[in-house]
Amino acid sequence: MTAGGSPAEPEVIWTRPVRAGRGPRPAHSRDSIAAEAVRIADAEGIEAVSMRRVAAGIGAGTMSLYNYVPRKEDLHELMVDTVSGEYEFTPPTSDWRADLLALARQTRALMRRHPWLPRLLSPVYGFGPNALRYLEHSLDCLAPLEVSAGEKLELVAAVNGMASTFVAGELALAERARSLPWSETAEQDVRAAWLGSRLATGEYPRLAAALAASGPVPAPGLDMAAVFDRSVGRLLGGWGGV
Repeated sequence: MTAGGSPAEPEVIWTRPVRAGRGPRPAHSRDSIAAEAVRIADAEGIEAVSMRRVAAGIGAGTMSLYNYVPRKEDLHELMVDTVSGEYEFTPPTSDWRADLLALARQTRALMRRHPWLPRLLSPVYGFGPNALRYLEHSLDCLAPLEVSAGEKLELVAAVNGMASTFVAGELALAERARSLPWSETAEQDVRAAWLGSRLATGEYPRLAAALAASGPVPAPGLDMAAVFDRSVGRLLGGWGGV
């Protein structure tokens, strides 16, 4: 260990014993620490999560928290894996596209519950116990798809990337709507009028035709869940197999 309490060499949090084999039972647990960090992030954003805040939340001293979680990166990894445990896995069917779409819906819901999650998603934090169970189940769902195992992992990553991008857009629109000093409808009306004036010039015939067919973007009352399903469905439709 370094003077600051961090490991002197690279270390994976999952290889670190939860408690020593001897001595008194720890006053806190890895689960309670992760749960408090998730609670703070859900309420105030990932920027609010610090070792000091988490320690105060569980009634521990900041320095004592490092005995359980040596680095803030380890805390982030625990947070990602904790919320990854919210997936509910059902036995795969023979329809891998339907199974993966069902998983993608859960991923979208997970990211909406925990808006900070996409910012922490990376291959670095992708192999905790719950994340491994998710990946194993995903590959189980993809068993009927006749492509290489590597391509299956690429497909899972592509679906997760789509979910992350989609949810980021949803959350940004919601945040913007909350910050407007007037109604969202009034804002949309003004923008639609300006867009209509530009389309009326005839300079954008293809865009004008597309918007005439699809309606305003974003359309008031648009069913975003249905849009998400269609988007994921188109992605999955590009893959072969039975």
